[in-house]
Amino acid sequence: MTTPSPALHDLGAHALTTAYRRHELSPVEVTQSVLAHMDRWEPHIRATYLLRPDVAMAQARASEARWLRGDPCGPLDGVPVTIKENIATRGDPMPLGTLATKLTPASAHAPPAARLLEAGAVLLCKTTMPDYGMLSSGLSSFHPLSRNPWDVSKTPGGSSAGAAAAAAAGYGPLHIGTDIGGSLRLPAGWCGIFSLKPSLGRIPIDPPYTGRAAGPMTRTVADAALMMQVLSLPDARDSMSLPYQALEWDQFDRGVEVLRGRKIGLLMEAGCGLAVEPEVRAAIDRAAHLFERAGAIVEPMPAFMTPAMLDGMDHAWRMRSHMDLSALSAAKKAKVLPYIQQWADSAAGMTGPQTFAAFSQFHATRVATARACQPFDYVISPTSPMPAFAAELPSPTNDPLRPLEHIGFTVPYNMSEQPAASINCGYTRSGLPIGLQIAGQRFDDLGVLQVARAFELLRDPQQPWPQPPGA
Repeated sequence: MTTPSPALHDLGAHALTTAYRRHELSPVEVTQSVLAHMDRWEPHIRATYLLRPDVAMAQARASEARWLRGDPCGPLDGVPVTIKENIATRGDPMPLGTLATKLTPASAHAPPAARLLEAGAVLLCKTTMPDYGMLSSGLSSFHPLSRNPWDVSKTPGGSSAGAAAAAAAGYGPLHIGTDIGGSLRLPAGWCGIFSLKPSLGRIPIDPPYTGRAAGPMTRTVADAALMMQVLSLPDARDSMSLPYQALEWDQFDRGVEVLRGRKIGLLMEAGCGLAVEPEVRAAIDRAAHLFERAGAIVEPMPAFMTPAMLDGMDHAWRMRSHMDLSALSAAKKAKVLPYIQQWADSAAGMTGPQTFAAFSQFHATRVATARACQPFDYVISPTSPMPAFAAELPSPTNDPLRPLEHIGFTVPYNMSEQPAASINCGYTRSGLPIGLQIAGQRFDDLGVLQVARAFELLRDPQQPWPQPPGA
């Protein structure tokens, strides 16, 4: 009995470009297939912004012509891609997930968008995000509520909400989001996909900001590595970018042997925020066992974050958002989600010394994270202490005064500038994905991909990707 061929929308980027090169598939038929699949899913998960099939098909026809000439313009030519709404694309407004933003067309592609389009990727759409990217959910005053394909009553996470949902639902193989405290890894974990938050500056971005990174969101490590080959190319607009290194991204697969003798810290307690739920803990324990069986040296690692660090960063972000909202007219501010308004306005009474003390926790977190990770080659932990929560909630606590209780495992690596990935490592009894975070030393982005690929080979069989209701 032969195994049925995967649907075109399920094919990875490597398979697509190989088929294009052999003239076995055309970017036109692939794009048509993905768009048709999106039509079936989109009423249920609402992951897209600026979905323009005619534009995508025009790009696909241009790619088809290049492949027929034997002259592809880059390693992603003809591969469908989505781009998070807050990564500028020329001529498109960027609402930042909120009705309070003036819809002004962007004057230029931001660096990640420019690299993807230069490489020939077919842009299907932008993807949704919550107001100002300050929620770990798909709740937005501008976009319809985004939902998780594994269970549409659950959130896909955020702030890269639509990107994670799109990847899990099969809106083509390649998606890109951003992350300042977990906004790539949290939705990746809750949607069962792979994502890499690279070392700060590895992927140029505009505007740059402390802790802010763009990164791939894909179903496989292989597709993320292919995206990194393109996304990591230099761009002078990012004043915080790293000197360009021509890393051998195609060497992401070193097999399970890459784990032998590696010293891996097992972090099961964040030191702050919500407690790890039993099903999540069991899945991470199982992952640690698989690492040990492959020859890694896994050692328990004490928590290094503190409630003071998490609270300080929270209050610093509150003050930043309070200042941003204070600059809006009363009518504009009223359009922002009430949860965000309450969170930001809670900083109104902070004094100068209190604000300085809050901002100092970014550096304290950086120092503590680097010190704690120094003895280890890699650190594994839950991506989040819980699986996906109700779609309608802005955060797991639904409390604007306790909004970040779930980011204790992810946010430290934004501050320390270390690469960190999320990869699926199991499921709850109800079938929700559980994310394993893999963090490496600063600049060791390729090593994190190699360890993630090794785990991809070791992990238990994966459940089939979700299908549109009624399919």
